[in-house]
Order: sequence, then C-alpha cells, then structure tokens
Amino acid sequence: MERYTIPLKAFAKGSYSEYDCLLLITIAANDSFKTGCCSHFLKYVEEHIEFDKRAESEECLIVLPENGNQIRRLVHSPGGRIDRDFDDVRRFRDAAYRGVKRALAAGAVNILVAIPCLDKQFDTADYSLANLVTVLASFEAIYVPLEIREAFVEKAAKVNSISFCNYGKSEESSAAIMQNLALAIEAGRAVARDIGGSDPERMSPPKVAEYVRSIFSDSSVKVQVFDDASFIKQEFPCLAAVNRGSSQQHKARVILLTYEPSDGPIEKTLCLVGKGVCYDTGGHDIKAGGIMAGMHRDKCGAAAVAGFLQTVNLLKPKGIRVVGAMAMVRNSIGPDAYVADELITARSGVRLRIGNTDAEGRMAMVDVLCFLKEEAIKKKYENPHFFTIATLTGHACIAVGDNYSIIMDNGPARKKNISQLIQQAGDRVADPFEISSIKREDFEFNKGKSEYEDILQSNNLPSSRTPRGHQIPAAFLITVSGLDKYGLDSSNPLPYSHIDIAGSSGPFPGIPSGAPIPALTVSFLNIE
Repeated sequence: MERYTIPLKAFAKGSYSEYDCLLLITIAANDSFKTGCCSHFLKYVEEHIEFDKRAESEECLIVLPENGNQIRRLVHSPGGRIDRDFDDVRRFRDAAYRGVKRALAAGAVNILVAIPCLDKQFDTADYSLANLVTVLASFEAIYVPLEIREAFVEKAAKVNSISFCNYGKSEESSAAIMQNLALAIEAGRAVARDIGGSDPERMSPPKVAEYVRSIFSDSSVKVQVFDDASFIKQEFPCLAAVNRGSSQQHKARVILLTYEPSDGPIEKTLCLVGKGVCYDTGGHDIKAGGIMAGMHRDKCGAAAVAGFLQTVNLLKPKGIRVVGAMAMVRNSIGPDAYVADELITARSGVRLRIGNTDAEGRMAMVDVLCFLKEEAIKKKYENPHFFTIATLTGHACIAVGDNYSIIMDNGPARKKNISQLIQQAGDRVADPFEISSIKREDFEFNKGKSEYEDILQSNNLPSSRTPRGHQIPAAFLITVSGLDKYGLDSSNPLPYSHIDIAGSSGPFPGIPSGAPIPALTVSFLNIE
C-alpha cells in the first residue's frame, strides 16, 4: 500500500524563486495583501482586472514579467464578497480549492499559497479558523486516490511541494500550529478517502481490514478485527443477516479501533460506529433504474471513523478516549441473502421483521452500537458519548441538499447541546451541519405491525419517498440497540447522536470529502 503524504514545505520570507506558482486568494473589500508579504504582487492582479473584469469573480492565470529569479506564474482566486448575514468560511475554502486546481492545470508543481489576512470585519468566531480552512482546501485539491498511487508510481503526487504564507496571525508559532493541525486533519481525511473512494474489490471488507491494520501499525491506536463468521453471527446477528449473501472474498468484518491517552486522567469517551457497506445492491429489494452506480461509496461512514482515529492518532489529545467501530459488509443478492419478511432477533433481544433489504445500513450498525454501549457500561467509560456515522438515506440529501451533514440527538445528547456544538464547529471549519430532531412519531413508525415482531425494520418505500425518512432510522438505532433504556429518565443517561452524511460525503463521480472529520476534530480534540 502506498501511504499518502503531503509535501508541505516551510516558507522562508522572500524565497519566491523556489516556487513555480504563487496563488493569491483575495476576499472583496479586504486589504489583506496591501501590507502582507505578497503585497508587491497585488499590482499585477489589479492590472489584469483592468483588461478582464471576469477576473474579479473567477480564478485566472497571470504570467508575470521576467525579473531575475522572480516567480512567473501567478494564479489569482477571488473569494468574492462575503455577506455577513448568510455567508460563511466556505468562501475561503472554495477560493483555495479552485485556485490550487487552476495552478495544477497550468502545470505548477511547487506552489506557494498566500492566505488572506482577515481585517477586523471578519475577526469573529465564525471566521477564526479561516486560515485552517484555506490550508485544508489546498490539501484537498492535491489529494491523489489510493488506486492511482498504487498503479502509477509517477502519478503518486500532484505536486513536489506546497507552502503557505501571509497568515492572519504574524507569529511563526501560530502558523506552525495551524499547519500541524491541518496536516493531522488531512491525514485523517486521506484515510477516509482511500477507504470510501476505492472500488468494491480494492476495498472489500477483508481488504479494508488489511488497510486499517497497515495504517495503524506502530501507532497509538489499537486495532482488533472480528472476522470469524460464526462469531459475527452470534454477536452481531443483524450484520450477519446482511452478510449472508456475500461470497468469501467479501465476507463481513467488524473493525474495532481504540485510542487511549498515554498519561493523565480520562475525562470523556467518544464511541463511534460507522456504516461500512462496501457495495450496496439493495439486496433482494434491488436498486433498479441505473441507481446502483456509486454504491461502493456506501462505506464512507466507516471510512470517516477510521479517518478520525488517524487524526486522533497524530494529535494524541489528552483526557479523551476514542473508540471507533467499522461495520464492514457487502449487501449482495443470492440464494442465501436475507429477504423481506424475515424475522431476526437483534443483539439486544429486540425482534425485527425485515421490511426492505435496502435498509441494510441500520442493520449493519445496530448490533455494533449495542456492543459498544455494553462495553462502555461494563468498563465504566468516563462520560461516554455514542455516535453513528453513515451515508444512510437519500432523504437526507433531499432534506438539506448536498454538502451538508445532518445530526440528531437523543434526550441526553440534546441536554448537552451536542448537535449545536458540532454545528458551530462545522461552521468554523467549512464542514457544515444541519440539525434535525427525533420525535415520538419516528419511534411509532418503527413499531411492529403484528404479534410476530417488536420492530418493523423499514417500510417498503425508499427513504426519499418516506416522510421523516432520515429521522426514522435514528429512532430504529436507538430502540434496537437498547439505548432507549438509557434516556433522560434512566439512572444512567447515555448521550447518542446520529450523523447522516449522505449529502456531505462528496460527489460521485468525484473524490469523497472526508466529512465529518474536521467538525469532530474541532468539537472534541481540544485544538485551541
């Protein structure tokens, strides 16, 4: 496996001759470059705009005049004018991403990115991580997919080096801290992209396990892989049901990742379960009409869990334990595959009737969530908070559109304002969230319709055609995992939040985004 590395190079003020492209990112009405280290290049942008007004709103390439060893390529990427009522830090993200892509298209391989200093107008919490966002977007633009790195050595990197200058805070230490944080987050997102974006054979459940073992070898993250079919059937019966139709080379894996700080007391514990459906045919409720393409991306929830643990591994935060579980499985069609109308007893003892085999994501995760709940109680984890992360429903995309994650809290999490905490963090780091609520109707919808079952796993319509289609699965996960016994009225309330990343996981065709790793990092890893 070809590990992904970022060729970050420290910038020495005035050493422009080491680069073949300077990327200037500007924000309308911001005087960032009039006093910064790149201020003398701004005149070329202003002269260019005089002859091409389009350059005020779109990235452009400017060829600079020869002047000794001065850099010759200048890419200007305008972020536009920020509407303080409705805009957000994604203006910086979009400008940086487009600008680096334009530099690459021009043939640049040693890129210097000049980040706009923020004037007092944007010196607020919402824009306090604008520099980090700009660096992350630049890193995102130079990511090379795993399969390309493995197949073509000459294409393993898009650039030889990338550097940054003109930080909002002038202290070199601040710049170094920001770059180190960006490197850790991007390393996590790269792991998430490697797993989430690779095809169904390169990242089948067994190969995901191999990849994860390799990534976390000689690290602070402990890896445990459950791969025995009889064990999975006994301990994770709902996952085993989805697994039944798969051939041996695609058999399920449950991958457990654990980080514990090397010293000091542990004050809180994060327990994350990721949906890892390596390919989703829909099972016997087959995805018809050409919508099966792209279903290898149904593992982006589990990919995000692995990626977040990589960020944790690099940052090594104190005072927090992080436990991640990846429920890796293929939802296949075949004579042994599970079908609608089957009755299955979950790990918690709840009796299910299958309503739709294409609702396999909740099946893959629910027993693993129950397992982590039991482990947290048995081992007396400090202040545990449970998450499920999944590309779970088309309804999420319809409800909030692309690029947004949806988060929903149970009662104990709602009392702690977890959704608001993560939404605010996401707004600061260009990883946006919308908040939904779980209501009694969502639990009532899941109730069994006959004496045979306690819970109906799903109706027989797609989530996109089901009212409250993204909240209903969250209620299912709470009930079937047994977390409903640990609500506000219990003696041991356990906070739980469900994150649906169907809209935010990235475009197909295209590269996965790595959401919600940045928001989780800012929320929980004490970066400031």
